[in-house]
Amino acid sequence: MDTDQEAPSTPGTPGAPLFEGIRAEHHGNGNGKRSLLKNCISFNADDWTNEERGLSSKVSCSLSPPPISLARKVGAEFISTLMLIFAGTATAIVNQKTQGTETLIGLAASTGLAVMIVISSTGHISGAHLNPAITIAFAALKHFPWKHVPVYIGAQMVASLCASFALKWIFDPIMGGGVTVPSVGYEQAFALEFIISFNLMFVITAVATDTRAVGDLAGIAVGATVMLNVLIAGETTGASMNPVRTLGPAIVTNNFKAIWVYLTAPILGTLCGAGIYTAVKLPDEHGDVHRKPSAERSFRR
Repeated sequence: MDTDQEAPSTPGTPGAPLFEGIRAEHHGNGNGKRSLLKNCISFNADDWTNEERGLSSKVSCSLSPPPISLARKVGAEFISTLMLIFAGTATAIVNQKTQGTETLIGLAASTGLAVMIVISSTGHISGAHLNPAITIAFAALKHFPWKHVPVYIGAQMVASLCASFALKWIFDPIMGGGVTVPSVGYEQAFALEFIISFNLMFVITAVATDTRAVGDLAGIAVGATVMLNVLIAGETTGASMNPVRTLGPAIVTNNFKAIWVYLTAPILGTLCGAGIYTAVKLPDEHGDVHRKPSAERSFRR
């Protein structure tokens, strides 16, 4: 980041100002004192507005939230990924157990709602990546530090294994429905997983990195995209979009059919989706779209 010009943080980003755009201003006799809040300024009683005497002053304060430790971020990422994998996989298993009563719409709704819930609950802590492909895409576009990528992916993988083993214990021997395997050729499966992963990351990049997007609705936007993708590819590939969504259940059931499709297509699709949105998004107010972000990206609540 250039030292003389700082890029604006995405609202809701860990470490970004809680109230963006508010600055401390004081117009008066200059008797300001530092208070116990380092980022705030306190004033004597004489400095406050006294309309009867014709005096006026303007007081405002910029508050920054305390930094979030890496341990907290990784913990939140583990819990949110565990919730997502458990919900999405369990619905598929129940659908198989009940001979299709959940239907494709039920599968899409379950996964989409799980995404909405975890983004709303942990997005402001860890960023709610939930997916190694998303973490890698954010890092490739310099929205996330590379040094944290292995830790995040490790937490996501462990969460997937924990959810998968829990589901095996609960539903054994009916576990096959939770494994994503293609019902079409490998080329078609790769193309579908690439396209739906592209769609997902295009939307995520918009709501998580562009301050002009409606970031307050990030959970709804991303969850709706996931639902749409499941409706598109659920019957043919299982609509994984996530390497750990496939890898955890595959390890537990020892079913690695077409595993390379689910490990490569989502990563390539998310990289392309993030790159395309970055290329087409509107320039900022100063006409500079290449400035590096000042903090890790996350979803706004």
